[in-house]
Amino acid sequence: MQLTPVILATLCIVLQLLATSSALATTNRHVSNARWLPAVATWYGSANGDGSDGGACGYGTLVDVKPLHARVGAVNPILFKNGEGCGACYKVRCLDRSICSRRAVTVIITDECPGCSKTSTHFDLSGAVFGRLAISGEAGPLRNRGLIPVIYRRTACKYRGKNIAFHVNEGSTDFWLSLLVEFEDGEGDIGSMHIRQAGAREWLEMKHVWGANWCIIGGPLKGPFSVKITTLSAGRTLSATDVVPRNWAPKATYSSRLNFSPVL
Repeated sequence: MQLTPVILATLCIVLQLLATSSALATTNRHVSNARWLPAVATWYGSANGDGSDGGACGYGTLVDVKPLHARVGAVNPILFKNGEGCGACYKVRCLDRSICSRRAVTVIITDECPGCSKTSTHFDLSGAVFGRLAISGEAGPLRNRGLIPVIYRRTACKYRGKNIAFHVNEGSTDFWLSLLVEFEDGEGDIGSMHIRQAGAREWLEMKHVWGANWCIIGGPLKGPFSVKITTLSAGRTLSATDVVPRNWAPKATYSSRLNFSPVL
């Protein structure tokens, strides 16, 4: 899914007009990795490839390089959650011991599978991740099965050596700012996002546009910007002070010095 800056800006304006102030729901926010749940898995892309060439979360070429490289997967709407499930991490394990390894693979959600089941949990994995479910020498035969039963559970995201970063989306201006969140440890998903302008005390709410992209309209907006994100699953909050500099530029990525602890 690729959205132009014009479409992104239009979505942001619509969201601003429709938005009403409401508290972030606390019901069912906490996740637990103690329980394995049933699902099915398929694979897409080339047999040993990354699967996605960007994906519905908007991570773009990040899916082609470490730490996301060959660890990505798409999910059906149950886990995609209209994009709020982007960045969440899961352990996935195949149960057929005649062909599958006992180890689980870690999958980072970077894409949506609109053709997958809408009533039961479905992972559409990269060819590389799907093959890792197999015992040695059986990756090809396992992929030939196409669809397999699996179990899954949430797990903490761990991007060793990385801190949370904010990519300024193409088309951003002093009156429309759109940010993509990258490398969030812990829950990985985002429930709300705010920015604070230079010299201000007030946090301004950003609106979820699509995938892992958030935006705000107003202006003129004055950097440097501090950014505050709150996780969807557990409601943990982190604030990065002046992380987007005064002379920010579209398509640039700015790394913070912070990250969540990778514990669910």
